[in-house]
Amino acid sequence: MRVSFQIKLFISLVLFFSVLFALLGSYYYVDVGRQLYQEMSTRAKIQAEEIALIPTLRQEVEEKDIAAIHRFMQQIATHSDASFIVIGDNNGQHLFHSVFADRVGTTLVGGDNEAVLQGKSTTTIRKGGLGISLRSKAPIFNEAGKVVGIVSVGYLTSYLDTITVSKVVNILIAAVLLLIALFIFSWFFTRSIKKQIFSLEPREIGLLVRQQKAMMESIYEGVIAIDRDLRIEVINQAARKLLGLTQPARAVRGQLIDQVITPVPFFTPHTMLLKDTHDEICRFNDLTVIASRVRIMLEDSLQGWVITFRDRNEIDSLSAQLSQVKRYVDNLRIMRHEQLNRMTTLSGLLHMGRYEEAMGYIQSQSEHAQELLDFISVRFSSPTLCGLLLGKSARAREKGVALSFDPACGMDKSFAPLLEAELISIIGNLLDNSIEATQRAPLPHEPVEVLIALNERELIIEVADQGVGIHPAIRERIFERGITTKTRGDHGIGLYLIESYVTQAGGAIEVADNVPRGAIFSLFIPATGNARCPTQELEEIDYAT
Repeated sequence: MRVSFQIKLFISLVLFFSVLFALLGSYYYVDVGRQLYQEMSTRAKIQAEEIALIPTLRQEVEEKDIAAIHRFMQQIATHSDASFIVIGDNNGQHLFHSVFADRVGTTLVGGDNEAVLQGKSTTTIRKGGLGISLRSKAPIFNEAGKVVGIVSVGYLTSYLDTITVSKVVNILIAAVLLLIALFIFSWFFTRSIKKQIFSLEPREIGLLVRQQKAMMESIYEGVIAIDRDLRIEVINQAARKLLGLTQPARAVRGQLIDQVITPVPFFTPHTMLLKDTHDEICRFNDLTVIASRVRIMLEDSLQGWVITFRDRNEIDSLSAQLSQVKRYVDNLRIMRHEQLNRMTTLSGLLHMGRYEEAMGYIQSQSEHAQELLDFISVRFSSPTLCGLLLGKSARAREKGVALSFDPACGMDKSFAPLLEAELISIIGNLLDNSIEATQRAPLPHEPVEVLIALNERELIIEVADQGVGIHPAIRERIFERGITTKTRGDHGIGLYLIESYVTQAGGAIEVADNVPRGAIFSLFIPATGNARCPTQELEEIDYAT
């Protein structure tokens, strides 16, 4: 029959405390006896030396006046707690015995008088007439300084042992009561422990720990669990690999999260306590990641957070492929639609025999398309960006909106602080928002004005429209995930992504009302790409958590 963990723990605690009290009791008994013998030997020595200094006794001993000595010493013996007091002469003969008066005139027993007769005080344990005793002897000097007698004050060892046992018994009674209390405490303590471990046995807990470790290491995403003091409790292999950590997990545990990951707003206490977040774009050390943060609660008490993250580049690689395919399909669809419209117009003109108008229409369409193509290809060196701008221009025309590019546009080299995919996402989302806002405004639709300029200091992106504008109720939260001004479709992510990319690159976003209506989005991203500190970011923007 297998004994439960609670019973095993209770029995172990009981045995441990029992052995501990037995050892402590033995030590205490020996220590109390040793201290008692030291105290009583000191007491006996003091009494013997004080009695030996009494002038009356010194004279009576020198004269060997036994009757006077008896009367005087009987009074002293009555007030003393010693087992016996003996007075002897310089020949080692009894002059007084506090217990046996008939021993007067007999020889002192013990054989420890030589040193005393030479003028020295002694303390010994010897067997005397009453049995084994602890006794102290002091010499009695006359006026000339000659030893004329001996004072012996003693305590029977049986008496001392009785005192020791009585003290130990009192302590033993208290110890037994304490031991009973500890037994009761041990029982409830083991019950509490088992309740906290959900009535699991140690082998079951060990199995769960091994399973959890195997599961953590098998997760492809990086996982970090931190306590309420922001110290790392758990970190899996994927997280260490993504963060470029070479030390093992046990060396990382207990460190502050800021010691492992460069401080970012994602880990500021105010942000973490505000709410949980999912799929937020962050910069962990030199890696751009998509991170989620969930609080760990136990009985309405915050215990810490679980952080999961994955490399955004891996997701972007797949997303880029899908976006490229989608972009090609959209552009083909738009071009097909435009060509059908043009061919229909041209066919109508030819059917009516208006050949000159047909030739003029063909020439005008060709010149407009070539002019836009020439402007974009000359001003922008990135083929991807050129394709995006041409596609967005065609899409805008399809929706009855024109894109007007500022003559100051120009980006003749790559921009290091932003990946090309990030730049495409920023410009594409800004144009989509402005085109839709303009389309929802009353006719006639004014052009969407676009400025994309790169100089030595910064990249400037500005998109201005005369659309429906931004509603005041959501202006302060426009960059939060899920907040949108659009009325249909799966929206609320575009501006959130823009703000994330710009913030990670150390840039700033300004949103202003256009005149007479609409909105202007202005982005300024420094060419150095130095991200601002978390405090500045929190002060300057409403960071989406």
